[in-house]
Amino acid sequence: MIDDSVRAGGRAAALLRRSPAWLRVVIGILLVLLGAVLLTRPTTSLGILALLIGAGFVVAGIAEAVDHDDGSRPPLLRIVVACAWVAAGVFVLVLPGLTIRIIAVVVGAGLILKGGATLVAGFARSSTADIRVSRWALGAAGILFGVVALAWPDITLLVVSVAFGGYLVVMGATTAWGALARPRTTVPRAPGRLRRWSTTIAACLALVVAIAAASVSVILRQGSPVVDDFYAAPRDVPDEPGQLIRAEAFSREVPADAQAWRILYTTTRGDGSAAVASALVVVPRVGAGDWPVIAWAHGTTGYAENCAPSLLTQPFESGALFLLPEIIAQGWALVATDYIGLGTQGPHPYLIGADSAHATLDAVRAARGLADARIGTETVAWGHSQGGGAALWTGALASSYAPDVELAGVAALAPASDLAGLVSRLATATGGSVLASFVLAAYTSIYPDVTYRDYVRPGAEATLRAMATRCLSEPGSLASVLSALGMADDPEFSTDDPASGALGRRFAENTPPATISAPLLVGQGGADAVVARSIQDAYVAGLCSQGQQVDYRVYAGRDHVPLVQPDSPLVPDLVAWTQERFAGAAAPTGCRTTER
Repeated sequence: MIDDSVRAGGRAAALLRRSPAWLRVVIGILLVLLGAVLLTRPTTSLGILALLIGAGFVVAGIAEAVDHDDGSRPPLLRIVVACAWVAAGVFVLVLPGLTIRIIAVVVGAGLILKGGATLVAGFARSSTADIRVSRWALGAAGILFGVVALAWPDITLLVVSVAFGGYLVVMGATTAWGALARPRTTVPRAPGRLRRWSTTIAACLALVVAIAAASVSVILRQGSPVVDDFYAAPRDVPDEPGQLIRAEAFSREVPADAQAWRILYTTTRGDGSAAVASALVVVPRVGAGDWPVIAWAHGTTGYAENCAPSLLTQPFESGALFLLPEIIAQGWALVATDYIGLGTQGPHPYLIGADSAHATLDAVRAARGLADARIGTETVAWGHSQGGGAALWTGALASSYAPDVELAGVAALAPASDLAGLVSRLATATGGSVLASFVLAAYTSIYPDVTYRDYVRPGAEATLRAMATRCLSEPGSLASVLSALGMADDPEFSTDDPASGALGRRFAENTPPATISAPLLVGQGGADAVVARSIQDAYVAGLCSQGQQVDYRVYAGRDHVPLVQPDSPLVPDLVAWTQERFAGAAAPTGCRTTER
């Protein structure tokens, strides 16, 4: 049986070797063109990409079958590999509704199969040195490209464009060059040195590119923060929220004129269940103490447990707090919660109001138990973006949830306020799909009536789930950016309006209400591409119509993060407004809008 298969393979290989040179040149050119399109259009839509991949597999399989090798590769192996590639191409072309994960498996497995076969062929005794080197290099390159495609299924759209596209270009070039350079005479003679070693050089270049791609993949997977034992909840957790569990000195990115601690404390979720959260406490190093407190609610750092600001290399700036030196210079203390589920056990209640407010208020309570910090009683809440929404909720719930926290004011900066309006824009905003992945991860984890299948098209679910595992500050976040680019020409990730159904109802529940008892300052960038001014204008108008006092200040030309950077005109306004709150000055009544 084996002998019959080998003889059949040999007869098929002999027949295919009679193919004319012009056919192999045409096939090589087609491979180069398909690979070039993939390389130059990395963000093409999933549907078009599937057609390109399918065609690439089919043509590459034909090229494998008609290739005039030196006979050192087993004929049966060549036929098996050729048939497998053609079958994979037909599978991709005819199967409707392909998901990114399926494409990743097909491409990765195909490249590994072809690479392994080429690598094995390089060990044939009849191969010359140049052929061995080229096959080993090209085989290893195929295997590496395949592993990269399988390792990053959520960015396969781009990995395929680089890995598979580049592989097709090299394969096409070597096929066409081999056909053109082969002697036309029937008298056997050794190929020239140029032809022999040019193919080897091309294969080695492909291996270099593959090694670079694999190295980048390894780098992206490194640098992710690691959650240490400090964040583990003890066996016996105090029942009362706002209790200090443990504290230790903290020095990373802390100004020289300040001292800091990270703390673990008790809090409660919005449903009343007990939880544990962490925070940073920073106070001036010199002075009488009794420091007024800035309760900082940070901007988005991620959804996963290891995305807590207190774990990150830049614990303050990662959450958009650029003003720590100003806070210390004013003689104020900073209490900056990580929220529930960042550092501590999740899920993290991303853009979920009551949970975030409780963590903010309980951090202030717990910081009072840190004797060396000498925390005062007066508190002003600041927050940006995600934290801006948390600050609004802090103001809305402070009097009922934590009446012992004397909240003198709330400053919400580019707050995530109208959640339905904000999320509806994310599909078209730069990087919006990354933020959407955090929203969906949180809401599907916390609310049983919200599911991925109701709001996400099947081809995008794996991408969004993978995005939610990465922190914005870690190298792997580049993969999320590439994922977003890879979906740029596809339909929106959602199958339904995010403001509809169960998700819409949950958004409405988590939109900050007009029950803020403390003076309220809302800062907004006029050029904000994440939280559009139009959305904020409508939200503020809604607050005012319900009798909420609002000091609304809009800063022309400022985008989302630049609004809170040290050079922003918001900064002196925010500091002066906060000084007035701590001094007990009367806040303006009613609503007013100021253009800056």
